[in-house]
Amino acid sequence: MATDLLRNGRINTTDTRAKEIRRVVEKLVTLGKNGSLHARRKALGYIRDRAVVEKLFSELAQRYMERPGGYTRIVKLGYRRGDNAPISLIELVTEEYKAKRKRRKARPKAETESAQKKSSKRKSAEELGLVEQEDTAESQVDEQGEAEVIEAKSSRKSSKKESTKEPDPGEAEMTEAESPEPKEQADSSEKAED
Repeated sequence: MATDLLRNGRINTTDTRAKEIRRVVEKLVTLGKNGSLHARRKALGYIRDRAVVEKLFSELAQRYMERPGGYTRIVKLGYRRGDNAPISLIELVTEEYKAKRKRRKARPKAETESAQKKSSKRKSAEELGLVEQEDTAESQVDEQGEAEVIEAKSSRKSSKKESTKEPDPGEAEMTEAESPEPKEQADSSEKAED
């Protein structure tokens, strides 16, 4: 059926067959756009008619060179008498491809209106000479906030290091030396415990 579609340009068939034919024909047209010998041989492996393959690689490949996909169209025609099967017309697209321009994302109105309000308030503040005072006050607050954050981070790091740090043997000796008991008495008390 794919061969008939490529030969004639359109055929009437059931919906499910049309959808399956579309999958095959889209891939064959892509092979035709490639135009290599390997692509021609792959197409000949599916389509047995050499005249249809020649049409695919010459006419159809040139027609769809700019189109990135969507070479076929399925139009629903109704239901067949007798078994009530849905019938569709599948055809090759003949219209020229027009690339759509990409649209920019539109900003929400709330953001643009608030930005305009801020700019008008800013202008009036500049006229009155209040802008410089606000800027210096804001910069001082920012510097204080940054200093507090840095201090908090450093205190967290130091507390983590202390909690994970194992006691040094030198520190243990110092604690024993600082204890009120003489060292000999401490040794004898340890031997008694053993």
